[in-house]
Formats: sequence, structure tokens, C-alpha cells
Amino acid sequence: MSTRREPLSEPRISIIAAGMKISGEIESDGIVKIEGQVLGNVRAEKQVLVARGGVIEGDIETAEAIVGGEVRGAVQASERVEVQAGASVQGDITTPRIVVQEGGEVNGHLRMSPLPSATRTTGLSHPAVAQS
Repeated sequence: MSTRREPLSEPRISIIAAGMKISGEIESDGIVKIEGQVLGNVRAEKQVLVARGGVIEGDIETAEAIVGGEVRGAVQASERVEVQAGASVQGDITTPRIVVQEGGEVNGHLRMSPLPSATRTTGLSHPAVAQS
């Protein structure tokens, strides 16, 4: 019996460097880091990271979005979104978890996935309601 383990594959990282401008769609099965400017939608299986000074004029679709720069478009993240201090999102955000640091800016609607139903945790046929 072999005890040899397969090495864990590191997620691939694609970088749009500062000073670089891309027009068109970007799609990756790993991580996309934007330090420059993207005019188009960005999809990454793992993460989209918009660095300070980076700009995306388009939508983001990913598991985790970390915004340190500027996004002008919708952000959809299946796990979480982080808007760092000094960053800006001009568009709707859909995610189950979000962090907006002081000084971070969001101008758009926020849609969060529903929390686990109270009927599952309480066994009631209707959600629990707090009494005052």
C-alpha cells in the first residue's frame, strides 16, 4: 500500500499589473488580482482582489471578493465580500457575508443570502420572533 500523498495544488494567481489596461472579459479557475484597470466582467473561481489603485468597470463573480480599489459594477460572491478602508463599490453586492471597513464606500443595494431558517433550529413551523 502506497503512503505517497499527492501535493495540494496552489490556486493559480493572475495579475493585471499597475499601468495595464484590459478591455474584455476575464475568467480564471483561481485568483485574479487587479492592480491596473479592467473594462469588463471578471470571474474567478476562488477570489477577485482589487488592489489599492485598481479599477474594475464591470461585474465581479467569485467566491471571495476583496476590494481595496474601485469597482463600478455588481459584485456577486458566494462566500464573502470585503470592502477595505478607502475602497469604493458603485453597484449592488450579493453575498452571504460582508465586511466594510471604516472609510470603505458602498453605493448600491446589498443582498445577503438568508440565514439558516429558524424553523430548523427551533423546530417551530414558523420563524421565532423575539418578544419585548
